[in-house]
Amino acid sequence: MAASAFEFSVAQAQETNVVVVKNFMFSPMSLAIKAGSTVTWKNLDGEPHTIVNDAGLFHSSALDQNDTYKFKFDKPGVYKIFCGIHPHMKATISVQ
Repeated sequence: MAASAFEFSVAQAQETNVVVVKNFMFSPMSLAIKAGSTVTWKNLDGEPHTIVNDAGLFHSSALDQNDTYKFKFDKPGVYKIFCGIHPHMKATISVQ
């Protein structure tokens, strides 16, 4: 039963626009979603990271290991994301 529950939670996570922060990278680095969708970032690194939009739309607090941050994208466009602590970490969210 536990294996089935795990498989469901993995499948559910893939369907709910989750971006994993691990090894000082965003995964996936590029995500296409529909307007009105919420993206969840989860930090799996032992170091803190922040989720920042380069246009200043949002800026999370520092996320410790296993912390999450969510943002709902209401308007179509291309959103460039980076970690405010480690600016070389970059990703793009395309909203249609």
